[in-house]
Amino acid sequence: MKALILSGGRGTRLRPLTHTSAKQLIPVGGKPILFYGIEAIKKAGIDEIGIVIGETGEEIKNTVGDGSKFGVKITYIFQPEPLGLAHAVKISRDFLGEEKFIVFLGDNLIKDDLKKFREYFEKNNTNSLVLLSKVPNPQDFGVAELKDGKLIKLVEKPKKPPSDLALVGVYFFDKNIFKACEEIKPSWRNELEITDAIQWLIDHKLKVDALLIKGWWKDTGKPEDLIEANRFVLEDLEPDIKGEIIDSRIIGRVKVEKGTKIIESTVRGPVIIKNGTKVIKSYIGPFTSIQEDCYIENTEIEDSIIMDKSEIRDVKGRIEMSIVGREVKIFQDHSRPRIHRFILGDHSDVRLVE
Repeated sequence: MKALILSGGRGTRLRPLTHTSAKQLIPVGGKPILFYGIEAIKKAGIDEIGIVIGETGEEIKNTVGDGSKFGVKITYIFQPEPLGLAHAVKISRDFLGEEKFIVFLGDNLIKDDLKKFREYFEKNNTNSLVLLSKVPNPQDFGVAELKDGKLIKLVEKPKKPPSDLALVGVYFFDKNIFKACEEIKPSWRNELEITDAIQWLIDHKLKVDALLIKGWWKDTGKPEDLIEANRFVLEDLEPDIKGEIIDSRIIGRVKVEKGTKIIESTVRGPVIIKNGTKVIKSYIGPFTSIQEDCYIENTEIEDSIIMDKSEIRDVKGRIEMSIVGREVKIFQDHSRPRIHRFILGDHSDVRLVE
C-alpha cells in the first residue's frame, strides 16, 4: 500500500503566516504539522509516500527531503493550481498505480493509530474507507450521513448538516476512485471535490465504509485550531532537560533542548523550548512551544506558539493564545511620547489592551 499526502493548498485562512511559508510547515508541539502525518503513515507500515505540492513546494522539499530521516521514500507530485482534493488524487495516478492507498491531508493532526484502519480496509474488501469524527460545528466540514450504520451521503460544508459527523481528511481507496475522479464535475468553487468522488462510488454501488475515530483530531486551517492542536500535542510531552538551567524553576513536563539557556526564569509545563533559544527573567507557562534560536527576556508567555528566531523583550502583561511568526521582534519602547508603531502584513491581527 502507498500513501498520498496533500500539501498543495495556499493556506489563505492562516495569513499572514502563510504569505511566506507553507501552512503544513507551521510548527505545532515543536515540529511541522506535516511531520506528524508522515510519522503516522510510517507507523501504519507504509513507506512509499507521494506528497502533492503547489506554489510552496520548494520549501516543503527542502524541509522534508527524500524521506530518509523518517524511514520512508518520498516522491513529489506537482499540482500547478489547487483544483481540489479529487484533482490531486487524479494527477497522482502514475505514482499510485493499481495499488490500494491512503490519502492524508497535510494540515491534519490525528491521534488514532492508522494501522487498525488500514487493516480493516484490507481485510474487509472495501473500495473505500472514510474516517469520521463528531464535531460541534459540522457546517465547517465535509459531513457524512449514515443510515443504519451505512454511509449513504456526503455533503461539503452544508448550511444544514445532516449529522455531526465530519470527514477527518483521511481516506482509503482502491483504483475505482480514479474512475470517480474522471466522472465528476467541478463544484461551484471550480474544484474537483473528494466528497463528490466518494459519493460517485456510493451511487454506483461500490462498497464505501465509514469508521469513527476515538481520539482527538484537528484540522489546523485557522489560527485558533493551531493553538488547540499545540495543546493536544503538548499533553503527551515527556519531560527532557538537556539545555542549561541557571537560577530557574522548572515545573511539570518541560522539554528543553540542547543549546538552550533558561536564566532566572520560571517554566511551567507542558512546554517545549527548542535548541539555541535563550529565556531570561521570564515566565513561560503551560501549552507553549518555542522554536529554535529565539530570545525571550522580561516577558510572560502562555498557551502560544513562538516560531524560529523571534525576539520578545520587556512586554508588559502576558502574551497568551498567540502565534508569533519567524524572525518577529516584539519589544516595549520606552521613548516619549508614548506611541504605537507597527509594520504589519496583510491579514494581521493586533489587539491592544490597556
